[in-house]
Amino acid sequence: MAEQAGLIIAVDKPWGWTSFQVVNKLKWHLRHITGQKKIKIGHAGTLDPLATGLLLVCAGNATKQIEQLQTGIKVYSGTMVIGATTPCFDMEQAIDSYYPIDQINAQSLEKARQLFVGEIEQVPPSFSAVKVDGQRAYLSARDGEQPNITSKRVTIYDFTISEPVESQPLSFIQQKENDRKRELYRNPQGFVPKGLLQMDFHITCSKGTYIRSIARDFGYALNSGAFLSSLRRERIGDYTLENAIKIDEIEERIKTF
Repeated sequence: MAEQAGLIIAVDKPWGWTSFQVVNKLKWHLRHITGQKKIKIGHAGTLDPLATGLLLVCAGNATKQIEQLQTGIKVYSGTMVIGATTPCFDMEQAIDSYYPIDQINAQSLEKARQLFVGEIEQVPPSFSAVKVDGQRAYLSARDGEQPNITSKRVTIYDFTISEPVESQPLSFIQQKENDRKRELYRNPQGFVPKGLLQMDFHITCSKGTYIRSIARDFGYALNSGAFLSSLRRERIGDYTLENAIKIDEIEERIKTF
């Protein structure tokens, strides 16, 4: 790799990996292949450990494009569980509260969905990398504190949902052995019991949108609770998953750049 030219590498981040771990793996291979000890490298938009999909990693002079890449429109798909909440709004922590679901029907779902199309106000999750008084919010949240996070405006260009179905038992023990052993930045305790509602979604949104917050707020809009059981990023601007490389392909594919 020519340091002056730089690289933008689209990676399909697997379940259980932090974005930082993906960047470090690419950095190691770039050093090994090029013989360069110092390589500028970073990513254009964090994916949570339990999320999968498109992660753009920039190396060399391409790191100057990170801010621009982050402004690109994002596309996500995933699944919400309705009728319960977790502190982090996904499955990385155990359910902390249950809520009624008998009142939910096609009309209430559509009414709630419409609230999340267009420009909306949202509060990022406490367990997120957003900074509060110069410190990442998740650091305070891990210590049991509730960081004072201000709301911000984001734009939802498109939001489609499936008909909800009764959820089936789902836990991390169904993941691959290597994934279960991989250390996350919080201890995974997620579990979805049978009897809640499960709903797939597809969303196109602006920079800075937290899909976990969409799930939380969607649950509230239904006079219930909700959290993410899966999330996959499919697109950032002009980059899509179709051309992204898998983790186990990095060593061979990076030689071709």
